[in-house]
Amino acid sequence: TNPELSRLDIVAFSDVTSCGTSTEVSVPCMFSRRGRAAYDEQEIHRSEGVLNVLAHAGYDVRWFDNQSGCKGVCNGAGITTLKLDAAYAPDLCNGEDCFDEILVRALREALAGVKRDTVFVLHTIGNHGPAYYRRYPDAFRRFVPDCRTDELRDCSREEVVNAFDNALLYTDHVVASAIGTLREASATLDTALLYMSDHGESLGEGGFYLHGLPWSIAPRVQTHVPMMLWNSTGFATAANVDIACLKKRSGEPLSHDNLFDSLLGAMAVQTSVYRRELDLFSPCRVMTAAAP
Repeated sequence: TNPELSRLDIVAFSDVTSCGTSTEVSVPCMFSRRGRAAYDEQEIHRSEGVLNVLAHAGYDVRWFDNQSGCKGVCNGAGITTLKLDAAYAPDLCNGEDCFDEILVRALREALAGVKRDTVFVLHTIGNHGPAYYRRYPDAFRRFVPDCRTDELRDCSREEVVNAFDNALLYTDHVVASAIGTLREASATLDTALLYMSDHGESLGEGGFYLHGLPWSIAPRVQTHVPMMLWNSTGFATAANVDIACLKKRSGEPLSHDNLFDSLLGAMAVQTSVYRRELDLFSPCRVMTAAAP
């Protein structure tokens, strides 16, 4: 299910835990400083997240959405949002559903006009069920028979898994395409892509399907999420990060709690809210000698 990404030089983090088991919980939490360790829904929604901090630091922050909105994390001065739909790319949409390649197209167009340091968030629809079959075009219908209905009970488990795997295959293509777009821009820009899912998914293990069970009792498949990093050579140099070191440490436990500080560290934002111990890049940061 990952033929394109497997050919790229990326860092795949294998032991990453989500803050929640639903988009509604995980998206605000993963961009928050509080995280799972100090989870408080009301406090998270009252507080500024990492995108706000990046905007305060002077970054141009843009949220591109092909999902159900940013759950409040893209609100605030200095953050712009773009909701992508059929009016933007009718060839990539079917009714209200748009394929995630629409985000790559928007990114490619936006990169051509970048004038200052910019952070893009591409909020994908990804593999959200139960309509897995609507998440991928026919060209990615490789695993068959696949479940072609929203009513999973009308399909066999094999059909449900095949539909999910087709959606994974398409996500692989989308992320690889985004990396290709950033690589093309790396002649003039230092670029990087950090991919992280908001939650996992049950596909019949233990009789459970979909996601959204209470975190404390949710099976590992709903809280274990993928995370990967691609960076241009220029970005690794600018961020003083040893990528070989990151690859060696890629199996160490991480979680959504690391996102806030890792973004600040990678973007070299100096602020009192930054915590070095939660910055996943910190152990692999290249220390430069002080000027004489």
